[in-house]
Amino acid sequence: MEMLAPYTTLRLGGPAGDFAQADTAEQLVSLVAAADREGRPTLILGGGSNLVVADEGFDGLVIRVANLGVSVSRDAEQVLVTVEAGEDWDPLVARAVAEGWSGIECMSGIPGLVGSTPIQNVGAYGQEVSQTIWCVRAYDRKTRQVVDLEARQCGFSYRDSAFKRDLSRHVVLAVTYALDVSETSGPVAYKELAGRLGVEVGERVPLARAREAVLELRRGKGMVLDPADPDTRSAGSFFTNPILSAPEAAALATRAPGHPSWSVGDGSIKVPAAWLIEQAGFPKGYAHGPVRISTKHTLALTNPGEGTTADLLALARHVRDGVREKFGVTLVNEPVMVGCAL
Repeated sequence: MEMLAPYTTLRLGGPAGDFAQADTAEQLVSLVAAADREGRPTLILGGGSNLVVADEGFDGLVIRVANLGVSVSRDAEQVLVTVEAGEDWDPLVARAVAEGWSGIECMSGIPGLVGSTPIQNVGAYGQEVSQTIWCVRAYDRKTRQVVDLEARQCGFSYRDSAFKRDLSRHVVLAVTYALDVSETSGPVAYKELAGRLGVEVGERVPLARAREAVLELRRGKGMVLDPADPDTRSAGSFFTNPILSAPEAAALATRAPGHPSWSVGDGSIKVPAAWLIEQAGFPKGYAHGPVRISTKHTLALTNPGEGTTADLLALARHVRDGVREKFGVTLVNEPVMVGCAL
């Protein structure tokens, strides 16, 4: 019996009914197609960094994605990098920085596999993968065909995509990124990063400098995996920053005048979930049984010891309900839930 906890960064999750590893894209398609023909539930397992698995585990076939390979084509101004789904994300970012490929440097230190990046529309410090994804190769379980989907077909939005909205439809096999040939970063878009770099928002810096600054910021928040740091036993940011419509924003303003926010267009605003959580009475290090909010980063819920998924969800509900009671805003979980829900 294969326990799933060791395959997740939270170190939580019960047993898999069956377990298989796909070392090639062809094996991945074959395993999924066979399971679909037999009507077997399947869980596609990547790096486990954005996953919350129930204590009861998953009563079906768990397929671990392990197909590897990177191919590159380039001209004077742009490089197309096609990466198999089983490749680790951060080594790809490190290579891009070393090679002088600009566009993903601010997503340094994010754990997980390449195949997960379009599903979550992974992003950090003002960059997200939808800005550079050229196409996604996937197995369409409905048509039973391998398809190449252009970025415009992927339905990208903030920490979301068509893949995430229907997790049962596509299995990501490879992702192609279009990166600029440049020794300097994209315009620094995030105020905190600009401050660390000592530049104004919108300026560019050498790629290596941007990467190191991002890694420093992430380490300070316990967001770079480190076996010696219990704060890194998390699924990253557990809640997304809520986007409020104009009426919702007006309602929040009456409860919390002068709250931090930034415009996202059409009268909508984005509000930092970390601020809402802290102001609702849940500071860094807030414990609820054997689990807690990270001591470094308010958005991360951590399992520093012998917690269970049930413990983690109880903390998440406690935080969510406290924020809703104080501010009338309902936080939404960012990680994918398997066999459980808030």
